[in-house]
Amino acid sequence: MSVFKFLLLPLAMLYDVVTSIRNSLYDRQLKPSARFDFPIIGIGNLAVGGTGKTPMVEHLIRLLSSRVKVATLSRGYGRKSSGLRFAGKQDTPATIGDEPMQLFSKYGNQIVVTVCEDRAFAIPHILQEHPEVGVIVLDDALQHRRVTPGFMILLTDYHRPFYADHVLPYGRLREGREGALRANVIIVTKCPHDISEEQMMIMENAIHTVAHRPVFFSTIRYGEPVPAADAGTFIPDVVLVSGIANPMVLENYVVKNFTLLHHFRFRDHHNYSTAELRKIVNFISKQTKPVSVLTTEKDVVKLIANNNRFWAGKLNLFYLPIEMEIIRNGKDFDTLVLDYLKRATPQ
Repeated sequence: MSVFKFLLLPLAMLYDVVTSIRNSLYDRQLKPSARFDFPIIGIGNLAVGGTGKTPMVEHLIRLLSSRVKVATLSRGYGRKSSGLRFAGKQDTPATIGDEPMQLFSKYGNQIVVTVCEDRAFAIPHILQEHPEVGVIVLDDALQHRRVTPGFMILLTDYHRPFYADHVLPYGRLREGREGALRANVIIVTKCPHDISEEQMMIMENAIHTVAHRPVFFSTIRYGEPVPAADAGTFIPDVVLVSGIANPMVLENYVVKNFTLLHHFRFRDHHNYSTAELRKIVNFISKQTKPVSVLTTEKDVVKLIANNNRFWAGKLNLFYLPIEMEIIRNGKDFDTLVLDYLKRATPQ
């Protein structure tokens, strides 16, 4: 252990005490947490950084939309607006956030995309404004304890599972590992496609030492590159542009399937400036052969936003669609969700 890491231990212990007291107040109902007689599914994680919450939201949308009208509710991280807002055609990543914008761009009025900092306030308004809604999916809901979902899905990254991590700032956990006890199911995300049964059993047993909940394993499936901003023909010599929490899974996929010339990396939820797009265009202009620019579904909505569209049109821009696939027993997970929906739907 380095001296610096050792010095972080007292801070982590203090942070753990503070978050434990906060959770205890909610557990003992000394702080209010709203419960609704209505199907509400929460998705969350214990660690900071990306664990694949948006692909999980999309999995639920695909599963549930043929049965009920789905509404999504998130804070709208990175938006410049505030308060309750229902996504519409006039919205941009600046007004609702990049991930809600991704959902609205993909599903439109098939679902109700909502952002609000106060979810206990937002939920009654969703039901009042959209009485056709049959289920609400809360994004990043585990630590937002002012609402208690009827069904909580905890996600943990295969590369850094919560049971082997520590609280901030020594580790990356927002609260102690025992927060997993608030979940109904736990999904290990971003697993390698060839994960073995033995490896899954080892991880499942380790999770069960903290929380004895159903455990599932998922992986990311990438689709074929999709053109954006009047792109031409896809060329497998690519410049990668990403602003996501953990870009190495994406980069490894691109390296295996295309020729990666350069990776422009930005922080998670990054808002692209005209100067940054101009820099990418200048890099491409110096290449001796045609290239494609490849990005994520979350990033493309910002790259082609109104103020960037002129420069994005010069990029031969494509994005990689992704889907979360549950390995081995995905139907069992779907059954748990659908059984909850049936139980929680008002008769």
